Amino acid sequence: MTSRLPHKLRSDARDNRDRVLDAARELFAERGLDVPMREVARRAGVGPATLYRRFPTKQTLIDAAFAVEVEQCRSIVHDGWADPDPWRGLCRMVQQLAELNARNRGFVDAITAALPSPADLAAHRASLLHKVADLCRRAKQAGALRPDFVLDDMILMLLAGRGLAGTPVAVRRDAARRFAALTLEAFRASPTTAPLPPPARVVPTVHG
Repeated sequence: MTSRLPHKLRSDARDNRDRVLDAARELFAERGLDVPMREVARRAGVGPATLYRRFPTKQTLIDAAFAVEVEQCRSIVHDGWADPDPWRGLCRMVQQLAELNARNRGFVDAITAALPSPADLAAHRASLLHKVADLCRRAKQAGALRPDFVLDDMILMLLAGRGLAGTPVAVRRDAARRFAALTLEAFRASPTTAPLPPPARVVPTVHG
């Protein structure tokens, strides 16, 4: 009897942790990172003490909730950086980041959490941004990326893309692809007549 009790306690603790993480992911995806910790506890069906025992600060909860997305982001950036064709790598990176961004409203908030400026972001995410900067430098040298592009423009793209998570689920992927294509046209050194991806009807009553 006593030998089974610690196992049950460990199992209950794991269940509570999983419920908290699921609730946090749902709320962050729906509303961003401004959700109070007590609301996460209510959604998870646990008391505040249980929540704070597992995650003593909001930042530890954010880090755990977005661990998968952060790893996906790192993989996307690395794969784009490793492409021998820098413009192709940059295009793929922008497209995949837009789709990742569309899946979760809190994602960009998470990777820039507590970082008030791009300079601070560079200090805390040096390895990731170093690869982005190197990829953009090579794309400029190849004549594909506009010469007045700066790294802050990529951050602007990520911040603007936060709104993709608020589009209807049925068109969210199309919206992300269209947004990425429009962004890349703005980044491109020379205009192109290549067709854009199909439009996403994010507001059904608007036609153009």
